[in-house]
Amino acid sequence: MFQIGPFKIDSSCVLAPMAGVTDAPFRRLCREHGAGLATSEMVTSDVRLWKSSKTQGRLASLKQEHQPVSIQIAGSEPAMMAEAAKQAVELGAQIIDINMGCPAKKVCKKLAGSALLQNESLVADILTAVVNSVDVPVTLKTRTGWSPDERNGTRIAGIAEQCGIQALTVHGRTRACRFEGQAEYDTIAEIVGQVSIPVIANGDIDSPEKAKQVLENTGAAALMIGRSALGAPWIFKQINHYLATAERCSDISLDHKLKTVSRHLKELTEFYGEIKGARIARKHVRWYLGESASAKKFLKHFNTLNTSQSQTEAVVAFLSRPKSHEENVA
Repeated sequence: MFQIGPFKIDSSCVLAPMAGVTDAPFRRLCREHGAGLATSEMVTSDVRLWKSSKTQGRLASLKQEHQPVSIQIAGSEPAMMAEAAKQAVELGAQIIDINMGCPAKKVCKKLAGSALLQNESLVADILTAVVNSVDVPVTLKTRTGWSPDERNGTRIAGIAEQCGIQALTVHGRTRACRFEGQAEYDTIAEIVGQVSIPVIANGDIDSPEKAKQVLENTGAAALMIGRSALGAPWIFKQINHYLATAERCSDISLDHKLKTVSRHLKELTEFYGEIKGARIARKHVRWYLGESASAKKFLKHFNTLNTSQSQTEAVVAFLSRPKSHEENVA
């Protein structure tokens, strides 16, 4: 458990905001499986673009979300970021998260995301503008630095605390490293020792054992889980159980997996409509099924299906069949 402003977060695991993945249906699923917080997908700070169908979808139904409601914004202009924060609060945001961690080229080209780490004075201007514009907690997601030769994550953390940021998530890679190589946690541990606000460690946390190790090695207040939750929203339950008991919880039953996948497909249809929901379901089902040869063969058929009902029936039949020798070995 840790705290962000007035909000007590009742789990040491939170869901990472991931563009194109952590939409409202997936956030709900992860919260119900034990994620203490699930921040929205990143939205642009240019509120003139919020009328697009993509952004409208990301901001829809916020008041029906598990509380506290956290929205992530990205941009490079302090005034625009402040205005975006104000409008997000009007739409129901209870926490504003600022993205200075995304390494994507299309984001960094606009000098947003992790590109901002090159300009510490601009970082301070943005954080100050956003914090002063709203009456809700503001958090920051960042990296250990711009490149291995420019690990300025500790300075960024100090700036963030001075500007009034109330929690800091640090991905254990520099912007130049993107998602390659292994996450390094030494800088995160340095940051934890330097600031008094909660620090959330992020990067390569893919098992309950790894979660415990990262918490112990960094001294972080909490962990952020990203890619490891894809196709496995129950990882939060598994990690929470291990942290509380030092014992692995029992394997996720087939029945639970079937119910989870079926519900996920149903909620995607309800949220996006039949056609778009079925299309988005394809990537999630690929993550649920994994990389076995039989799964890849099944997905060729699954990707031709265009209704939630036909997709659900196909997935249930596939998961319920007797496993092949290859899958049992794997």
